[in-house]
Formats: sequence, structure tokens, C-alpha cells
Amino acid sequence: MLDTVIRDVEILDGSGAAAIRGDVGIRDGRIDAVGDAGEARHVVDGRGLTLAPGFVDTHAHDDGAFLRFPDMAFKLAQGVTTVVSGNCGFSAVPRDPESAHADVTGGILAGIRGDFRDLEGYFAAVLERRPAINNMMLVGHNTVRALEMDLAQRSPTPQELANMKAHVTRALEQGACGFSSGLIYRPGRWSLTQEVAELAACAAPFDALYTTHMRNEGDQLLEAVEEALTIGRDAGVHLHISHHKAAGVANWGKVRASLARVDKALDAGQRVTLDVYPYTAGSGRMVEYFNLERVNRELAEVIRIASCPAFREFEGRMLKDIAAERGLDVTEAVKLVLTAPQGDRTICIHFTIDETDVETNLAHADMMVGSDGIPDLRGRPHPRLFGTFPRVLARYVRERGILSLPEAVRRMTSLSARTFGMQDRGLIATGQWADLVLFDPTAVMDTATYDEPKQYPGGIASVWVNGKLSWTDGTHCDAGAGKMLRYRRAAVGDAA
Repeated sequence: MLDTVIRDVEILDGSGAAAIRGDVGIRDGRIDAVGDAGEARHVVDGRGLTLAPGFVDTHAHDDGAFLRFPDMAFKLAQGVTTVVSGNCGFSAVPRDPESAHADVTGGILAGIRGDFRDLEGYFAAVLERRPAINNMMLVGHNTVRALEMDLAQRSPTPQELANMKAHVTRALEQGACGFSSGLIYRPGRWSLTQEVAELAACAAPFDALYTTHMRNEGDQLLEAVEEALTIGRDAGVHLHISHHKAAGVANWGKVRASLARVDKALDAGQRVTLDVYPYTAGSGRMVEYFNLERVNRELAEVIRIASCPAFREFEGRMLKDIAAERGLDVTEAVKLVLTAPQGDRTICIHFTIDETDVETNLAHADMMVGSDGIPDLRGRPHPRLFGTFPRVLARYVRERGILSLPEAVRRMTSLSARTFGMQDRGLIATGQWADLVLFDPTAVMDTATYDEPKQYPGGIASVWVNGKLSWTDGTHCDAGAGKMLRYRRAAVGDAA
């Protein structure tokens, strides 16, 4: 007898094919039947609803969230069953718990605590907390560099580089899906292209990825794309460009040229993929975006404070309004925030992206979806943390018609799972792990806003993770069924 059967449902199998109506049966955590299914202990009526593979968030910063918020409700409620963490060069490991710079992320990875040092140790610490969803990890350049070089503004010595390579290789051996960089952030911004390429080359023996928050996403976007392509070629690895965008009004429209350059590389045989988030604002650690000696006024004018330990009363407000209230120039307000105690831990939202560019990105072949959400739940985070995947289905599928529903599901499931080496996931097919989302395509929608960002979406009926009902009718089931995934290998604890 099956454990669960979802009956008479529209099945989008994740391949991009049109939906078929039928049953899906689950046994021992895996999909056991598709089309017709026999008796089951639990029967779910799927009439009027659509069943898809669980969504894969290709760009997450949930390393610390798995330790602080193992229920992962902000992802589970969207139908997200798996995330790729360790992005932008910041990862939970490698780690020296005694190091003064054990946490160089300034809040991006808040919650990294414990005595673990490597990926196996991190996985064990997370699994003790019974996580609600699955996690695949990258190993981050900024983390590795800070561990070996502190925040030195120079190139590594041969020994330091060798030590960094050893850390990266160890993480890959333990199941990381690749090496990530964040070249606008400290300390990565002080690295030369050659250093990054040599570290990225550690992924080549594993056929793993190099993912990058490029060195520039504004005035030098095209130059940054060239650098990323060069690193991918020199390292002999699959390049993945994170949260592709053109930031700043003067750069709007450049995504077309950037995507054309990627297409040219693809035509030449280079492996390149990309992801995007469906919003016109980005978010990150505010101190990384400003030079306090020459504050960028244009950027300061479009900054909203998401999380600010020094001034909790600023959270959820535009910086220009705070400045006006205090009788300050907006550039002085930037200095007020960033020079305060813990000012470097301020997370901001910046409205710098053109809606047309978002649509251009989503329309591009094989563009994947990543939330880039920063799980600091104390303040008012970017709504993408709670709303990314339903927003794609509501706004860009149902309302705007940028993608068909089967294609959007493919981009958010099988394509992402295959790209990031998730074994037996991303499709509704017999033998696959039963990561599933049941939703109403006519009603699914994001409800998270910039003013009220911590709101769960509508239209998501139920979510299963590894065959366990984990979310249903707006209620968390506390199944704790998530696994720590390893690149192209069985998850931790699963038979090979």
C-alpha cells in the first residue's frame, strides 16, 4: 500500500511538458506511481489543483537560517523544497570557531554558531535540528579568504593560496556543488582574476560549478561578465551568473547586451547558466555599497533600511525620509547609519532595477530563479524572502505571460536540480524523491510587500518534502523531513 496518493490532479512533471491529469503515489519518501495509483493510507483530492516538483531556490543565503530557523517556513510556504546556499562567496564553512573573523558576512549569514569546521560538521549540526527542507551547499571565496588572510587587501602568498585550495577541495569532496564568489564584497573585492580562477579550478575534477556575484552589476556590467566568462574558461568549469541584472538608471537595458555575450559563449561551447529574482530592488549589506569619503547620492536616494541594529526605528523606512526628518542631507544619513555601533551589520534594500530588464531576463532561455533572500527576520527584509516563487507564477506567468506555466515550472524545478547536481530530484517520475508542491495556478500569488514583507503567499495548498507532508492549508506540519544534499551523490544518510 502507498503512503500517500494525490488523486485526479493536473500533473506538471517539471520537464516543460503540458500537464496531464492523473494520480501521483508516494512510498518510502519517493514517487512510486504516476498516472494511476492504488490504495494509500492517506488520500489527497487534487481536483482543480496542479501538482509540480518542489521548487528549487538556486540562490539562497540560508546557511545560518537552517540553524536558527530550521522550520524554514518562509521558503516552505512558497513551495520551495530545496535551496542552494553558500552564495556570493559567503558560506557556513570552512570555519574556525575561535577566529575573530569567523563571521565576516555582517548579517548575511547571521546565526552561524557551533563548533563545526567543515561541511560534514555543518551538515551534522543542521540535521540535529530536523530541517524542514533540503539544502545544497557551495563553498564561498570570501569565507575561505578571510579564514586564511583575514581582511588583507593584497594577493595571497603561495602558501595562503594553497591553503585556500585545500579548503575548497575538502568542501567539494564532502559534497559541495561548487565554488562561489562575491567580488563586490570584502575581502573578495581585493582579489585578482587569476586568484579566483585558480580557486574555481578546484571544482574542475568534480565537474562542479563556479557561481558568481560578479565584480560589477552597474556601469561595468559588461566588463564583469567578461571577467566571469574568463574565469569559467580558465578554470575549465561550468559558470553560473547569480542574480543577473543591470543596476542604476544609466545602465537599464544593458542586460540585453550582457545576455547576448552569454549566448555567444554558449554558442562557442562554454557552459554558462544564470538566475534572476523577480523584483526591481536588490538587497544586501549596506556598508558594501558606499565609500564614506564619497557617498553616492543617487544610490542613497533609493535606499530603504531593512535591518539596522543601531537604529531599529529606521527599519522599513526610506533613507531620504529619515534624513529629511532629522534635518540631514541624505549622504550624511548614510554616514550616520554606517558609522554607528554595528552599523556594518545594516541590511538595506536598493531600488535600482528596471522592470523591463526583469522581464528580459525571465524571457531568456533557461534563466533560472533564485530569491537571494537574506533571512534576517528581526527587521523588514526584502519581500523576495517570502514571495519569489509565487510571484513568478502570479505576475510573470498568469498576468504578464512572459513564461508559460509548464516552462516556468521547468525553470524552477528540473533545470535547477540538474544544473546543481541534485540526485533524483526536480521531476515527477517514478523513483524520484517526492518533493512536491500542490497549488492553484489561478490563485497562487505573493502577498509579501516592502511594507509588510513577512507574509506567506496564497494559493499554495500543500507541500511534501521527501514524501512527508510538510505544509498544508497555511499550516506547518513540523515534519522535519529535509536532507543535506551532496553534489551528484546521495544525500547525507541515504544509501549510495
